[in-house]
Amino acid sequence: MLSNIEAIATVAVRNLKESAAFYESILGLKPKSREGDEVISYATGKTVLNVYRSQFAGTNKATAATWVVGDRFDAIVDALRSKGVVFEHYDLPGLKREGDVHVGQGMRVAWFKDPDGNILNLVSG
Repeated sequence: MLSNIEAIATVAVRNLKESAAFYESILGLKPKSREGDEVISYATGKTVLNVYRSQFAGTNKATAATWVVGDRFDAIVDALRSKGVVFEHYDLPGLKREGDVHVGQGMRVAWFKDPDGNILNLVSG
């Protein structure tokens, strides 16, 4: 029923203005639309990331959004690091850590958080 319909990632935040600075200045996303102080929709590739104000922001303890960046992985990790992004380190079966990057199972992964603690990641593909 839904296999041919694109999904939209949705991330809850406490302060939409502060989050907009992160998603726009740090991640380089461009707003597609805004609904006052409640929701900003960002175009990201052929999909959309909705960032919305919620009292439950930052309560998700799992990855909220993933970008598959292919061979641009190292350049993007370096660019984010240069903008002050701190990468998360996890002990996960089948993955070993090389600096800030987790490697294994044919992929490279780097996790980081937005200002509300939402977990985001990059995957080499």
